[in-house]
Amino acid sequence: MYLTYTVYVLLLALFIWGGKFAGFKNNQFHEDSSSLDSMMSLRGFAALGVILHHISQEGAFQWAGSGHGKPGELSIFVNAGYLFVAIFFFCSGYGLIKSFESKADYLKGFMKKRVLKTLIVPYYVSILIYGLARFASGERLPAAQWITNILGFTMMNEYAWYPIIAGILYTAFYLIFKNIKNQKVSYIAMAGVIVLLGMIFCINGHFTWWAGPKNWWLDNTSPLHQKWWAHQKVFWISGEWWINSCPALFAGMLFAQFEKQIRSWFKKFYWGKLILVLTITVATYILSGFGQWKFGWWSEFSGNGPDIGKKVATYFCVIPYSIMFTIMIFTIMLKYKVSNPVSRFFGKISLETYMMNLIAITAFRFLLYKPHPQYGSIPVYKAGNYNLAIYLAAVFAVTIILGILYKFLCGLIQKRIK
Repeated sequence: MYLTYTVYVLLLALFIWGGKFAGFKNNQFHEDSSSLDSMMSLRGFAALGVILHHISQEGAFQWAGSGHGKPGELSIFVNAGYLFVAIFFFCSGYGLIKSFESKADYLKGFMKKRVLKTLIVPYYVSILIYGLARFASGERLPAAQWITNILGFTMMNEYAWYPIIAGILYTAFYLIFKNIKNQKVSYIAMAGVIVLLGMIFCINGHFTWWAGPKNWWLDNTSPLHQKWWAHQKVFWISGEWWINSCPALFAGMLFAQFEKQIRSWFKKFYWGKLILVLTITVATYILSGFGQWKFGWWSEFSGNGPDIGKKVATYFCVIPYSIMFTIMIFTIMLKYKVSNPVSRFFGKISLETYMMNLIAITAFRFLLYKPHPQYGSIPVYKAGNYNLAIYLAAVFAVTIILGILYKFLCGLIQKRIK
């Protein structure tokens, strides 16, 4: 677990470096806790968390030490990915409302600037990069899959779901706030879109369950297992990670709309209200755990078909926690906020590192596994798990390099869009 402790120490050092405490008195606050710099640094920490989450998903990290009854390296990050992404959505929702309220004609050119240039261009550039990388690595896909992947209808890069969902939500925001003048109705409609996306996943599940007889996926002899379109992570909105963090965008919108009132409310008996927020956050964490244990996202494998109802129940048990987690973060930031060169750097390339991370994750797997005649491959653990440490460092380094190059390439195309 030395690697885990090292990561914890480094993260703690980042939280201390550039951290500013406003003071113990109730009326001592960081009035700039939601400033552009604060948001940028927060997004940087979230980007670091997402990379660590992706690394922790590797079996070699999950199993390290488990033979001795110990959790794997970086185990705290295994189920935390959607919470880090929720921070991105919260910041986006906050920024949408603040810009809409403060900038005249904000929606004019919105689709070109915020959807086409910011999301669609990076999405298709990543398709080009990942297509070349997969072909160069020797991967040979069916012609139909190459076509749908290149068109963007299926996932060339399985991590690229974020710009798709963000694009859908931004488009919904544009249409709703442009055409509905009643503020309350606009917010209700936006919440409806977010819940609708959640229900689409609950129906879709993780793969094309409807393509064959009931529970065909539990039958190892089913010919559908040989069909590329029947696999997981192929189609849009096929996985809980697509929808379990985006409700935080709505929370960010509300926070922006009522920020003055919220700040004023916290200035009276802040510490008691912080305890209240922490208590509610813990309660929603327990509810989330209960929902995933009692019902579960992966209900297809219960033997009862797609079991859509269990996914719906899980959804409504989990989303309160992703929302409260972001509220807790911003409540703490009223008193303590952090901004340093590292957090700002990662904040500036947060989308880019997110989109390029899978290439680095895949490229260095040779450090983690060795061939096995029965299981295909098994994890390798060198003394002190030093190969895991090398893997982590290599993934971070290459992710950053690719992220910078990817940002530059996207920028060349974005500048040509007038």
